[in-house]
Amino acid sequence: MRDIAILVMLIGVIPMILRHPWIGIIAWVVVSVMNPHRMAYGFSYSLPVALLIVIATLLGMLFSKEPKHLPLNSLTVTLLLFVAWMSITFVFALYPDLAYPQWVKIIKIMFMVFVGMMLLNSRYHLHALLWAIVVSLAFYGIKGGIFTLSTGGAFRVYGPPESEVADNNAISFALVMMLPLMYYLSSSIQGHREKLVRWGWYASMVLSTFSILASHSRGAFLALGAMTIFLWLKSKKKLPLGIVIALAIPLLIGFMPEEWSARMSTIQTYEEDASSMGRINTWWMAFNLAKDHPILGGGFQIYEPASFALWAPNPTDIHAAHSIYFAALGEHGYVGLSLFLTLLLLFWRSGSAVIRMSQGSSELTWAENLAQMLQVSIIGYAVGGAFLSVLYFDVLYYIIMCMVLLRTIVEKEVHATSLPFGRVLSVARTSANGINLIEK
Repeated sequence: MRDIAILVMLIGVIPMILRHPWIGIIAWVVVSVMNPHRMAYGFSYSLPVALLIVIATLLGMLFSKEPKHLPLNSLTVTLLLFVAWMSITFVFALYPDLAYPQWVKIIKIMFMVFVGMMLLNSRYHLHALLWAIVVSLAFYGIKGGIFTLSTGGAFRVYGPPESEVADNNAISFALVMMLPLMYYLSSSIQGHREKLVRWGWYASMVLSTFSILASHSRGAFLALGAMTIFLWLKSKKKLPLGIVIALAIPLLIGFMPEEWSARMSTIQTYEEDASSMGRINTWWMAFNLAKDHPILGGGFQIYEPASFALWAPNPTDIHAAHSIYFAALGEHGYVGLSLFLTLLLLFWRSGSAVIRMSQGSSELTWAENLAQMLQVSIIGYAVGGAFLSVLYFDVLYYIIMCMVLLRTIVEKEVHATSLPFGRVLSVARTSANGINLIEK
């Protein structure tokens, strides 16, 4: 039954994509993040859903008259340079056969990100993209939260099999990044009719937090703490939110079993934990490799016995990177690490620019709020990513796409209102709103 339902949805969305190719980007995000076909058990499980959506999107672009323009700014140019540099390091990779599948995967993600930047060009498109990302992950947050509550936190929460968020660390990390965006979507809903939806988002945030804790991921736990602090700092309702956070923390932690508390306590005694020391061993391997290959690094997939034998303090303790920073350094050298750090910095500066341009304009309050929550989301990524292998996490690049689109929209609006005719329109709208309020 699930297989048939997925097939019907796919058949239904293809004609829409051919007519409006921007819908293909939304469908791609849902498929790549939520992986609905991985919840089936028959032919749909291995159905090339993403490929069919890409083909339909490109065909739609070819025949559609909708505007197609890649916004060129410091953020998009740096992302282009980072992708280009990863392709260069792939050519000189230490293990080319192992590196090739990873390079293909990254190129697919980045290609659709840039296509998305070309096709999405309005506030409506931006919110459709946000809902696609957040709902796709909130589904697992709600599901995992209910499971955690019903089992007393006795079991770990995982994502859909054979997906980017299959691992307990990955799904919890993704949910941490989504919490501020859930908060934005809940606060952007106005009116009494939408009150139920708003409270639905609040419930989703609570259940997703239970899922994060039940994953037993220490990296996600640290990211959750950092994200919560910045969420409070960025919020315009600091007192009520602070009270909620202060009351929620002991309740959430008190609900988790002793096994969870014991695992989290190893953060303070990491030198006694084999898993933590294994990660540090891998970081030294990446650092030592970069000393020998400072420009190009070792390329994708350097976590092989031969690499550890040459560059690791303990050659027998082999792990994945478990750090976005050491992964960038070891795989792409100091140039790659610099480009990646610049990308994160420019993301933050773009958010600050949007906040600055939006202040004082009631029509851009939504943009200011969204920019702040996107910044909070990237804080969760930057902190949690220090301990997790998520350098190529597709959700990060979809969020970058959101920031690029947001800044483009705000710049157009500010430019329009700065022109004489734009100022007249702005004053006219303000006056009309004032008249409407008087009449009410």
